[in-house]
Amino acid sequence: MTVLDRFEGGYAVLETENGTVTVLRSSLPEGVREGDVLTERNGHFAVDTSTTEQRRSSHARRLRRLTGKDKRGKQ
Repeated sequence: MTVLDRFEGGYAVLETENGTVTVLRSSLPEGVREGDVLTERNGHFAVDTSTTEQRRSSHARRLRRLTGKDKRGKQ
């Protein structure tokens, strides 16, 4: 899995299973955001919208539980 960690000027820092990779920001799709899950094929990146949404939802639930704001009271 490849996740966009952050932008640094004209570069994007990606986190992969094998560590950190830096690529040109212009090599990523327009509108890509930090935290987006990316797929790469033949040197072209695309946002994996489904996986990105699942991860964001999971992280939001975890944060609500940790901050005591989970109204359902579920762990």
